[in-house]
Amino acid sequence: MGALGFGRKGYDAEVEAARKQFDRALREHARDEKKRVEKLQKARAQHEKGNQEEAARVEAWNATLEGRHNAYQDRDVEAVEWFVDQVLAASVYPHGFPKSHQVSFQADTGDLLVEIDLPLEDVVPVARAYRYVKTRDEITAVPKPDKERKELYASVLAQTALRTVHELFAADTEGAVRSVALNGHVATIDRATGRNVHPCLITLQADRAEFGELVLTQVDPRACLKRLRSLISPNPYELEPVRPLVTFDLSKFRLMDSLDVVAGLDSRPVLMDLTPTEFEHLIRQLFEAIGLDSVNTQPSKDEGVDAVAMNTDPVMKGLCIIQAKRTKNVVPFETVSALAGVVEHKRAAKGILVTTSWFGRASEAFANEHGRLELLDGANLVHLFKEHMDLDVIPGPTPPKRRPR
Repeated sequence: MGALGFGRKGYDAEVEAARKQFDRALREHARDEKKRVEKLQKARAQHEKGNQEEAARVEAWNATLEGRHNAYQDRDVEAVEWFVDQVLAASVYPHGFPKSHQVSFQADTGDLLVEIDLPLEDVVPVARAYRYVKTRDEITAVPKPDKERKELYASVLAQTALRTVHELFAADTEGAVRSVALNGHVATIDRATGRNVHPCLITLQADRAEFGELVLTQVDPRACLKRLRSLISPNPYELEPVRPLVTFDLSKFRLMDSLDVVAGLDSRPVLMDLTPTEFEHLIRQLFEAIGLDSVNTQPSKDEGVDAVAMNTDPVMKGLCIIQAKRTKNVVPFETVSALAGVVEHKRAAKGILVTTSWFGRASEAFANEHGRLELLDGANLVHLFKEHMDLDVIPGPTPPKRRPR
């Protein structure tokens, strides 16, 4: 058979089949290799892009820090307040201690005002110890006497105040801050009224040189505070307030002279017919009539803030950022979102956005979720002007458009 060529023919067929299989495998390998190279090149490009973006981010961050540091050395108000914010935010406390604070710096005097939230009385454990009762096979708490709890709570507040001032002076290596005025508040609910209250329990002023002479590791916190210029609640456990030695300075916002808009209004004024400045000042007068201490700011280059208002009562206190929008159209969601950013940056208690028109559902949902935003549309304004100023107003030449459902 081999001599007749049948063996050779079979061999050639097998070689051809093997060659085809090899060629097919070679093509598949070339295709896979091409995909691998393309994937590798894509990954390398993404990696290089990521490296460039990260390098740019680091460079920008370092440039920002360098700029802040230079501004801080020059006692720039915003730079010093940012630095103080970072110091207070980095301070570590046990569970139950709030982290809320706000700051105001006066560059010409080097005075720093800091308001912090102090822990409530429940931060002090109610149990002095625990014991095992063998007969009942259980562990029971040995209650801490009320007098001991009250004394410990007062000591905790005093320690927190002293620690805060110490951290600020210690972190300020450039000596930008010459003195610190500290107000310590607690955020709670008045059980008699059910309303949120923010009483001040500790207020003090300390000069850098005077405070630097203290040996804090050896002082009695409450006695040390009494030596400084301070007022301490006689009964902090019962949240008995004191009046702050220094109130939060509204002059950190650029101010403009007030206008008496109400005096120039005729019967049933149309808010849309007022100039933007007249409308903003009318809003100021409204919030003053409601009971807030309100001051106008410049209408531009101030992060969209049209006014700042504060209740100066030591028990009910809080900074409010107010924006007034005189428009016939729905207020954009971006406006509400921007106000939230200003509220967070200024560490305000509340942001209030008033308008002659209305808000969309997305804006209302966002405000409700945020918790510190209040939206007042044209209908609300009509009610508030009548209730607090006995003034009948019309939001616009025609009633506001019916909101889509």
